[in-house]
Amino acid sequence: MTNSTSTDSPGGRAGRREWTALCVLMLPLLLVSMDVSVLYFAIPAISADLEPTGTQQLWIFDIYAFVLAGLLMTMGSLGDRIGRRRLLLIGAAAFGAASLVAAYADSAETLIAARAVLGVGGATLMPSTMALLRTMFTDPAQRAKAIGIWSGVMTGGIALGSVLSGVLVQYFWWGSVFLVNLPAMALLLLLGPVLLPESRNPEPGRFDLLSVPLSMAAVLPVIYGLKEIPSEGWHPRYVVPVTVGLLFAALFVHRQRTAASPMIPPALFRGRGFAPAVLLNLVSALAVIGSAFFTTQYLQSVLDKSAMEAALWSLLPSVPIGLAAPAATALVQRGVDRAYVVTVGFAVAAAGFGMLALTGTDSLWIVLAACGVLASGIVMVMSQMTDLAMGTAPVEQAGTASALLETGQEFGGALGMAALGSIGTALFRHGMPASAPAEAHETLGGALAVAGRLPERSGDALATAAREAFTTGMHGAAIAGAAVLVVAAAAAAVTLRGTGARHAPAAGAEMETAA
Repeated sequence: MTNSTSTDSPGGRAGRREWTALCVLMLPLLLVSMDVSVLYFAIPAISADLEPTGTQQLWIFDIYAFVLAGLLMTMGSLGDRIGRRRLLLIGAAAFGAASLVAAYADSAETLIAARAVLGVGGATLMPSTMALLRTMFTDPAQRAKAIGIWSGVMTGGIALGSVLSGVLVQYFWWGSVFLVNLPAMALLLLLGPVLLPESRNPEPGRFDLLSVPLSMAAVLPVIYGLKEIPSEGWHPRYVVPVTVGLLFAALFVHRQRTAASPMIPPALFRGRGFAPAVLLNLVSALAVIGSAFFTTQYLQSVLDKSAMEAALWSLLPSVPIGLAAPAATALVQRGVDRAYVVTVGFAVAAAGFGMLALTGTDSLWIVLAACGVLASGIVMVMSQMTDLAMGTAPVEQAGTASALLETGQEFGGALGMAALGSIGTALFRHGMPASAPAEAHETLGGALAVAGRLPERSGDALATAAREAFTTGMHGAAIAGAAVLVVAAAAAAVTLRGTGARHAPAAGAEMETAA
């Protein structure tokens, strides 16, 4: 049955059915976020079994994120046109099938292809879950709570993925890290048609096919270059892709402003608070990924923890993170201006960076506390920016709005690795003894490998110097990160004023729903 409803019906509060449906929606979200990190501990076992080349190993790890980032905007717009539930179920089927192929892959090429299809499936699942959440929870207070849960599951999934992969690889074979996807996807395919409402834009216009390659050409080269710059430096082979991607981004923007039915309607950015929400969300991702670039290496290479030990220790900061989003939502719903809450969130995260700047080479608890403080502040920000963006966007464009937010997060993460990683790497190289071999000046891992080949006394001295140099580099990156977040806090205080929980969403056309 098809009927029309307005974007936000007064008093249209969600009931038991919608909250149950939210639990179903969390299944694909959890798995997509877990797949970002699920190979952290499986790569050695995969390398021993499939014997990939160095290039193939990189593609096994990175192809998922690249395809996911490149297709988010396309899939968000497609979901608005063909139906978000339909796209979600198609993506779930593809994700499950690709997981099965990946689990039993007998060659590196097969595994790379399966990971690419997983990226396609992930690109359909992420914007669809948020868009359906937006259509199910039209009451602003309930939507804010649901988005807080969404943010917590997303953050927790990334942390859980690495630990789960370590446990599975230790007790089973590496393919088991993919098989865990199958029960959840099967459950989604069974319950989704029953519990999830269908929704789409009733007047989407023609799908702009030219925007698809333009969007991918804008996103993929930039993310590739930014991810490689921290380890390889500002080499032309990485700077050129970033430049080419930015040129295509300019062409993409021009196309959206001139096309009759653009993939990304420019009117979205005229909604009060939408553009600041996307930009501040990007800065939040910059802080999270930029800090993780250092803290993961610190736990393993400076403190000499095993990969499993590092993953288990990294779960501790997740405890306060689970309280941050609900606390921020409660403050806004009690009348505190969202601008103040987000400003405080950025300030808290900046304090986390400040704590990282105080670490030594044996500061496990300070690093864990810093990670918890930083991530809690960022989750406060991201939950509020997601709620603001999705509440401001017309409900018929919910998929597109969600895809923009998530694409911004991908850019922010890559930029965080490039900017903060480059600062840390430069300081590391400057801090290494001039007499150390050239290989030891490149990365901490390289320095420790060289130290392991030297006589014990010389090797210990080089390893100590390398750990101290890395920690100094982390200090510099943390100070830079704190400065960025202080600027973001000031920007939030100015641009978000008056965008509280009762901020009215932008008026839009009516949407089509199917019971």
